[in-house]
Parts: sequence; C-alpha cells; structure tokens
Amino acid sequence: MSKFSGLGGRLYRGETSVDFIGKRRRWYAFSGVLILASAIALSVSGLHLGIEFKGGSAFTVTKTDISVTDAQAAVAATGIAGETIIQKIGTNKVRVQTGALSVADSNAIQDALAAKFGITTDSIDTQIVGPSWGKEITRKALYGLFGFLIVVLLYLAMAFEPKMAIAAIIAVIHDVFITVGIYALVGFDVTPATVIGFLTILGYSLYDTVVVFDKVRENTRTITSTSKMTYSQAANLAVNQTLVRSFNTSLIALLPVGS
Repeated sequence: MSKFSGLGGRLYRGETSVDFIGKRRRWYAFSGVLILASAIALSVSGLHLGIEFKGGSAFTVTKTDISVTDAQAAVAATGIAGETIIQKIGTNKVRVQTGALSVADSNAIQDALAAKFGITTDSIDTQIVGPSWGKEITRKALYGLFGFLIVVLLYLAMAFEPKMAIAAIIAVIHDVFITVGIYALVGFDVTPATVIGFLTILGYSLYDTVVVFDKVRENTRTITSTSKMTYSQAANLAVNQTLVRSFNTSLIALLPVGS
C-alpha cells in the first residue's frame, strides 16, 4: 500500500508519468476492441431480461438437498410449453422462471413442484409480473436515463466547455455499453438490481470524468504561447495526477458488476 501511495505521489508531482495523450491511439484501439466485442455479444446473445422487464412468472422453492434436475422434471411433467429457466440459488433454493402463464398453468407448476419436493404450495415463493407492467418500467427507465444525460450535458457545457461535455457523455455511454456487453456475454439476467448497478457505474464514471476535466482546466489555465508546457503535456499531467483516484473509482464501480 505504501508503494502504491508513493507511486501516486510521484505521478501527482510529475516525477514519473504514463504518456496517455501521446499513445492515445493505442487506447482508442483497445477501447474499440471492447466496444466491438460488446456489440457482437449484444447482437448474438442479446440481454436476458428478467421477468420484471419482459413479464412472466418465477417460482422459488426452498428445501434442503434440492436439485435443478428434480425441478426440471417437475416442470416437464406439466407439459407446459415455452422457455423455462431453472437456476439454483445458494445451497437450498431453486428458482424456476417462465414466460407469461395463465392462472391454470401457474397453479399446475406450483402443484408439480410441491409434489416433487414434498412441500405445500403456500411455501413456494411465487412472483407474477404482467408484460405490460414490464414494458412500462422499461420505458420509464429509458426516459429517466435520457433526461439525466441531457441535464448532465447542459451542466458540463456550462461548467467546462461544450466539447468536454460531449466527451463526458461519450465516456459514460462507453463505460455502460461495455458493462452491458459483459452481461450479454455472460448471460446474467437483467433485473432492477442490475439497473441499479449500471446507474452506479454511470455515476462513478461521470464523477471520475469531471475530476479529470477539472484538473485539466486547472493545469491549462495559465498556459500561453510562451509557456514551456504545451496543452497536451498539461492534459497528460492531469490524467496522471488523477490516475490513482481513477483506479480506485474504477475498482469501486466494478463491484456492482461482480455482485
């Protein structure tokens, strides 16, 4: 930790540095590869929306020595067609997720699970969400996100420069898009908790961008045509001075993805 702190001090004082600006094309290429991989994952696999967004039913059974195989057999015995996702949660829970079901089909699955595991239907945690409700939540979430980005764009344009505001929005979209691509690649369900994680990443990304921009403005404020330091050098120094903070911010922002 002391070595890391010492490195941060040297970066801040300009005693050592990484040439981010001079080698920016490499970073652009690396970022482009991540964006391309995310786009491919989204186009091939797509996002696995949870029932909160696309509607459907979820049945959670809690019992010791429970298995996914038994749950699959119970659901298959009902003869109900449609995509079914069965996952084990922890050591004593199995979650059965289906598309929209009629009341009769929902009761049939509950009865089959109860009979298979020797429990009552009342002990099965059942969650039913209509598709119209899921679409409404998705629509409101997108409207809220777009409204937030517009407000941020206007604020940054006034606080810094219009070009910086546009760059900040691009950086935020870049970070969230890559995160969404990871979810598509891994195949995790997108739930309200996932959206909270995306918004957390968005917030930390924006915060980090503002910190870097503020440092760039501070370092370039006194630059003139006769200054020894160029704008690019001052901007690169600003990135290095905030590098440790950016690393810590990125580490914290990754926690929602891992969870």
